[in-house]
Order: sequence, then C-alpha cells, then structure tokens
Amino acid sequence: MSTNLTNGFGNSYLSIDYDAANGWVYNRWVGYQTYIGIVAGADSCLHTLRENACAYLLNDNREVVGPWDHAVGWIVNDWAPRAVAQGLTHFANVVSPESMAALSARSMYQGIADRLQMRLFSTIEEAQGWLREAQQISK
Repeated sequence: MSTNLTNGFGNSYLSIDYDAANGWVYNRWVGYQTYIGIVAGADSCLHTLRENACAYLLNDNREVVGPWDHAVGWIVNDWAPRAVAQGLTHFANVVSPESMAALSARSMYQGIADRLQMRLFSTIEEAQGWLREAQQISK
C-alpha cells in the first residue's frame, strides 16, 4: 500500500511505500519541504514502518529542493526517539551531495547517528546495498 502526501498546491511532496520484496520502507521526497510537511510526512512514515513491523528505511532526498534545517531539531528530538522505540534500526538516507538538502541531512545525521544505524549515500544503489547487507547480518 502506498501513501502519497500533497502540499497546499496539490503537488505531491512525499510518497511512502512498503517494499515487501526488499523488506524496507521507501520514502521519496520531492520539491521544497516545509516544516508542517516534514512533520506530517515523517509521522506517516512511522505509521508505515509500524504497520509492517519494519526496521529498515530507505529515505530518498535526491529530488528535494533547498534546505530543510527548520525541521532537523524536531526530527532529532521527537521523530527519531519514536522511530527507534517502535523498532527502526537502519536508516539509509540518499541525497545529492551538492544540494542544500545534503547540508540538512548531515545535520540530521549528527543528531541521530548515535541512536540507530544511519548512513548518508549519494546513490540509491549504494543505499540499497547497505540495507541488504544489514538485513543479511541480522538473520
């Protein structure tokens, strides 16, 4: 089942899918991200993770426009503890290295990397490989 969130203009800014074949939740963020949109999207992601008893998240920010520093504190102090408490163990975050979003991702990483296994990647293939490797180790 897929979840698609839209902004006030009716444009999709996040799609959330449980990828049963790979055993992870896949988030695809698009465009400029507002604080309210990030909170709504991240909370929706928690629902999908919980519903599927999933410990692996593939978060794709390659299409994000601009920084999202305005939500890093909330992610670190509110979302991450709830995600870990419900079983999230591995968080692969894909960003375009030259983007403003990459700076926000690095700030988030610094705030939550000590609570769960999180890595930043510049390609989706690297992120998928890391998640697959983590799943093999946990078997």
